[in-house]
Amino acid sequence: MDSQPIKWDSEVENKLRLMTSKIPLFHRQMAERVVKVGAEENARERNSSIVEEQDVVKAFLTDVPKPFYSMMIKLFDEVGFNYKQYQDS
Repeated sequence: MDSQPIKWDSEVENKLRLMTSKIPLFHRQMAERVVKVGAEENARERNSSIVEEQDVVKAFLTDVPKPFYSMMIKLFDEVGFNYKQYQDS
């Protein structure tokens, strides 16, 4: 795993915080950790030094278990993540 520091777009980081604050408490910390790691990996795969919205959305779509998919989509809408273009990729 690449250990170089990676920056986060501040708006994207704020949206992630807001979204994870709406996740049931029992799952919140785990979801945030998994999505942050996945988003940073996605940014690195794009050879980017900054985590952008697409990285977070793809991490959620990849790492969130299917039973929580509808809740995730609802939360994407609530916090303003543009997810539709990444649903099938």
